[in-house]
Amino acid sequence: MLAATRLRAGLGRSGTCPPELTEAVAALQDVLLRVAPPNQEPAWRDDLRQAQSSLPASIQAARNGPYLVTNVPTVRSHLGIATKAAPQLALCRCGASAVKPACDGTCHANGFSDAKDPARVPDRRDTYPGQQVTVFDNRGICQHSGFCTDRLPAVFRSDNDPFVAPSGGRMDEIVRAARDCPSGALSYALGPTEARADVDGHGQRPPAIEITADGPYRVTGGIPLEGADGKRVRHAHGASAEHYALCRCGHSQNKPFCSGMHWYVGFTDPAPRPSPTLFEYAGGLGPLTRAARLLHEKHIPVDPLLAPVFADMPADQPQALAAWLAAALGGPALGGPAFRGAGKALPQSLLSPSGQPLTEDQRSRWVSLASRAADEAGWPDAPGFRSAFASCLEWLSRVATQPAADGGPGLVPTWDWGPGGPPAPAKHDAGQDTAAPATLPGPGEPVSFDAHIKPLFRDRDRQSMSFAFDLSSADDVRTHAAGILRRLQDGTMPCDGAWPADQIAVFERWTETGMEP
Repeated sequence: MLAATRLRAGLGRSGTCPPELTEAVAALQDVLLRVAPPNQEPAWRDDLRQAQSSLPASIQAARNGPYLVTNVPTVRSHLGIATKAAPQLALCRCGASAVKPACDGTCHANGFSDAKDPARVPDRRDTYPGQQVTVFDNRGICQHSGFCTDRLPAVFRSDNDPFVAPSGGRMDEIVRAARDCPSGALSYALGPTEARADVDGHGQRPPAIEITADGPYRVTGGIPLEGADGKRVRHAHGASAEHYALCRCGHSQNKPFCSGMHWYVGFTDPAPRPSPTLFEYAGGLGPLTRAARLLHEKHIPVDPLLAPVFADMPADQPQALAAWLAAALGGPALGGPAFRGAGKALPQSLLSPSGQPLTEDQRSRWVSLASRAADEAGWPDAPGFRSAFASCLEWLSRVATQPAADGGPGLVPTWDWGPGGPPAPAKHDAGQDTAAPATLPGPGEPVSFDAHIKPLFRDRDRQSMSFAFDLSSADDVRTHAAGILRRLQDGTMPCDGAWPADQIAVFERWTETGMEP
């Protein structure tokens, strides 16, 4: 195993290592670490890392094959937790591996193609000047995470043209949306010069890959992306090379980059557990951190009761709160099982960096703002989950009203679902093409919504646009008809392939003849 790894490293340094050898070494390392005795596995992993330590971190998209990931120090699960990854990985790219996220060779047997779709959204960067901020956006690289449209629907408008209205929201929120865009499609400028360094984290983020739930691989830290020929893959016009999203469902129109097709094909990985912890149900560390950041970056600084209390908070205050919540909601103890060893992680300091206990008014306000931040971060709204989360916030906030000298629990308490138990897993049927049979009207025949327009939309179309409007509602479609028609005509709706010309013509006739129900 070490000999094969050293061979791969030597050829890699000279630029002559064939992808097939890299893939074979990844498979061997995976098998070795799977069968390693628990007490020897860390040492064996270190030996493999040392054997290929001369190679830089990189990702290579093998021809019609997996992503070959070399020396990426951090690979996170869909819950945001770092995994014990081998130094050489082969990550599934076709979406059909039985051991996802690892590749099992299915891509070599199922006819997987890494070709781009000629009908994909064009690679074009648009500029949207506003009163305070200019927004740059390239729809051709968007992975449809919803981080912008869900949080700032008045700025990023899925149902309107132009897509971006840069004066429709607060400048700080627009900046946050550009920074958080996982595909690298968004950027901004506060003056004549683009703030690319700020959007890219000023080069401070270490190389990492996040394996998202039911979605793409999100890459951060500027990891070079190469093709099978070893040459750098060209990123979309104006898109970030520091952070980008790679397809793992196998159906992207813009391979190797994600184009949001996982929504349309109903890609699911990992399968939901029947009895998830509250931490798992929330979505893991990512949503917890987003909520903590919104609380500390958006809400607390403008609140007259809490702003003075948190004026001197450390820079990692949101991360400390997210780590505490992760353990409290049944996740791993990211700060250790006890928080006495790190002052910033004690419950009192999480809510009062000054060390002074919160007043009752401050405590109540903090609970209210923390709950609002969870809403804005897109947390689930299931009653059982929100009840348990509210209990967690109440406990933590009341501990913070006690003087520090009174101490507090040394171990993190853990909240569970209570007697109601977790809600039933949602059915994921976006991949089912259950459109009703569509009968197009003849020449001169009146066009009606129920008979001719509604049947043109599939279940997957309705689900993918449900955050903006209801495609089964005549009123909603009538309200947004102009924007829908534009997107149908330019081939960007639906995103898995343009409608035939005769269907577009029928929709256009409907808009021109009174939009009858």
